[in-house]
Amino acid sequence: MKKILGAGLDFTNLDFERTMVEEAGMIFEAFPERDAATVARKLQGADGVITSYAQFPASVFEANPQLLVVSRTGTGVDGIDLKAATQNGTALCNVPDYGTEVVSDHAIALTLGLLRRLADVDADIRQGIWDFARHRPLGQILGRSFGVVGLGAIGSAVARKAAGLGFRVRCWDRKLTPSTTTPEGYEVCELDDLLAQSDVVSFHVALTPDTHHLLNQDRLNLMKDDALIINTSRGAVIDTTALAATLQAGKLWGAGLDVFETEPLPPDSPLRSAPRTLFSSHDGYWSEESAVILRTQAVQQAIDVVQGRQAPHTLNPEAYAIRATLGSS
Repeated sequence: MKKILGAGLDFTNLDFERTMVEEAGMIFEAFPERDAATVARKLQGADGVITSYAQFPASVFEANPQLLVVSRTGTGVDGIDLKAATQNGTALCNVPDYGTEVVSDHAIALTLGLLRRLADVDADIRQGIWDFARHRPLGQILGRSFGVVGLGAIGSAVARKAAGLGFRVRCWDRKLTPSTTTPEGYEVCELDDLLAQSDVVSFHVALTPDTHHLLNQDRLNLMKDDALIINTSRGAVIDTTALAATLQAGKLWGAGLDVFETEPLPPDSPLRSAPRTLFSSHDGYWSEESAVILRTQAVQQAIDVVQGRQAPHTLNPEAYAIRATLGSS
């Protein structure tokens, strides 16, 4: 009987996944470990795997030539060796559209929470302090510009919502030509110009070698002293050591971060003591509504591939032809 495993899944109860797989006539088993050595060992004999945070370097695929599919419960696949998966004939699938609305909601929520110092004032009230002036300056939307870095599905949704609230939106995307205007009317800028001119900068790019520390110390130095930084993409898109130092030096309105270079955020992270910050625990993707879409699509894509069909969100479609060749050799 065919077998699909769950590896390092981000859900406490896996009855949802188990039911779908078993109703498709397959075995479902799961393990919580994420490290590559354990993943490679426990995948022996599995036809497919669904994962949230397990690591899949080349060694995992080398140890599991039988593996047909890795289906990720999310958009980013930076912990999975795409080249090695393709060479192994393993389809790599993601769920690119489940979180567009909720992640963009979260980016806007972080922005407004920081502009209005909501967490700081709330904490004061709980301590019996009634004095918002302690946390000035407080800001508003009117008159502020909002820079979107990465105009994919989520970035576009953030731009739409920011514009609807009254921000003046500008954007950067490697696929767009600076000094043009998008069909929605957003000014397209060079990245450095966007950073220098925007009051809010929100990051929505995948983590690649090109985007690692896209916002580094040199680029932080370009930003307005009262600029606000939002990151709901991947932690390592921002050099967070440099960000913490910049905040400690008294620059920037603040930083709203849902993602970090190391998660959970280490106790010794300089971000913990940085002022004017608002954090969330990489939960920007989650709503009860989006979770159903996410889990359904991730499981169904694994089932599809194991049953001989091509999954709709396959990042390496050439893997199917390679697998057919391997299977006939």
